[in-house]
Amino acid sequence: MEVPNDLLYTHEHEWVRLKGNRATIGITDFAQGQLGDVVFVELPAEEAELAKENTLGVVESVKTVSDIYAPVSGKVVAINKDLETQPELVNIDPYGKGWMVEIELSNPSPDMQHLLSSDQYGNQCKNQE
Repeated sequence: MEVPNDLLYTHEHEWVRLKGNRATIGITDFAQGQLGDVVFVELPAEEAELAKENTLGVVESVKTVSDIYAPVSGKVVAINKDLETQPELVNIDPYGKGWMVEIELSNPSPDMQHLLSSDQYGNQCKNQE
């Protein structure tokens, strides 16, 4: 299980890559492994306003359908359109080509306080295995 040190994580298995006032979001290696083969990804529209902890999309796998939650609040400035035709990118490269949305943060400091470090997230996953 891969847990990159340069990302932040949620208890619900989303990752966040911060760059200035923008956050790129996807699901973790642990999450994609639990889901199995991803066959469909539904993402919000660009310009959509997302509130922290509300649903931002859905991932459908051969095993189940799971909601994806927004780890931060803000406006969607980009979506990974490649996932429309290649949802398997979530399995193949969850921290790279399998990213889901990029959000312009509306409330950076408070939203960041609940996110986990790579060590904290790694420990959570070990306890869930």
